[in-house]
Amino acid sequence: MLLRIALIVAIVAGFAAGGLDYYVVSNQVPALTKQRDDEHTAKVTALTDLAQTRTKLKKTQSDLAQTQQDLADTKSSLDKAVARADAETRQVDQLNQKLSDVTSQRDDAQNKLAAYGATGLTPDQVVALNKQLKDANKQIAALNGENSLLNHQLVITKNHLRELIGPDFDIKLPPGLKGKVLVVDPKWDFVVLNIGDDSGAVPDAELLVSRQGKLVAKVILRTVEKNRSIANIVPGWKIGEPIEGDEVTPAHPDT
Repeated sequence: MLLRIALIVAIVAGFAAGGLDYYVVSNQVPALTKQRDDEHTAKVTALTDLAQTRTKLKKTQSDLAQTQQDLADTKSSLDKAVARADAETRQVDQLNQKLSDVTSQRDDAQNKLAAYGATGLTPDQVVALNKQLKDANKQIAALNGENSLLNHQLVITKNHLRELIGPDFDIKLPPGLKGKVLVVDPKWDFVVLNIGDDSGAVPDAELLVSRQGKLVAKVILRTVEKNRSIANIVPGWKIGEPIEGDEVTPAHPDT
């Protein structure tokens, strides 16, 4: 009898426990379902937002690329415009300079025409006067050359005269005469100079050889040609060794 009672109690207890579990589970299922649905909705929303964000990002990137291309095109156009402006500015400057030159030439021509008109001469008379002027200039140049030659011969004659008068004399040379040493022969103590008849050099005249303002030697002219001379070093006056490029000046300038 007790066994039956215990078995019945166990069965009742099992039913009670199962009913309790069913009650608990039946109350939790709607909450879990709602939670699942909410999470699913949130996930769908997030995926939708992500897709929209990606679409916007692609469009933004496309817009940025287009903007950058437009900016590059604009900069290229600006550079070309600046280059054209510079070229046009240079052309304007050149045209202004040409205009200034032409204007100056026109003014000179007008001044010459006015001066010509003031003379009262005919064109033939102007041509004749111009020819006479050219002929006169040629004669003046010839006379100047002849005068220079005569002066040079006069210096030579004076020097010969001094030589005849006595042994102790100094041959004078033009005070502005300057030259340089071209060649040096240390064995025979002679030098070649870049001065000659054209510079006023005469035989037996003495010159001082210097370097950087310091005396090197004294030389005496022996052979004088048109534009060069050969001179010997005066004994006792060789302070240093002459070299090419040393300067020579008159030892006795004609003051």
